[in-house]
Amino acid sequence: MIFKRKCKITFICHGATINTEENRLFDDESYPALNIAGKYEMEKISEWIKNKGLKIDKIYSSPSLRTIQSARILSQVCNREYETINELNSRKSGIWSGLSFDEIEQKYPNMLDEYHQNPETFCPQGGETISNYNKRINNCLSKIIENNLHKRLIIVTHPEAIQALIASALSIPIRNQFKVYIPTGSATQISYFEDFASLVYSAYLPI
Repeated sequence: MIFKRKCKITFICHGATINTEENRLFDDESYPALNIAGKYEMEKISEWIKNKGLKIDKIYSSPSLRTIQSARILSQVCNREYETINELNSRKSGIWSGLSFDEIEQKYPNMLDEYHQNPETFCPQGGETISNYNKRINNCLSKIIENNLHKRLIIVTHPEAIQALIASALSIPIRNQFKVYIPTGSATQISYFEDFASLVYSAYLPI
């Protein structure tokens, strides 16, 4: 049986920001910017991609400042232009935006309990459920693939987006997708075929 590949995509998680170590939720597209460590991470993964000789037909990015800055570094190193796609924006956190989970536990303990009990359907005020976020990201990816059949792409996006896409590819339940660790400045590759997707590698960090 011959498997017909539709698209091969390398997902790059944006570089670190001032929020990374504190694990803060943030859905503001204009903040935060990459910090020094984040810029170094992106330079390192970009050089790895260039030296590996990966063929790149197109680079796409979420519209967030941190992903655009990351895509710009990748674009310069690999000599390939990038395009932003609004539907790849980060999950809306509503009233939780800007808070760490320690702060959420202190300020909204009952809501946090509800989130742990029903992660698929829970939605902070003004936010977005994980289920709806996953649908949005996967629908966006389907359109990207259909517009780039038989090409090799790079998509610079957010950790939760990559978790959602891995979960979809491997049929991982939504409540378990956050167990997939996606560090900043890492690469994950998925090959998409006619009837299935194959995870090639996940969360690769160049030495």
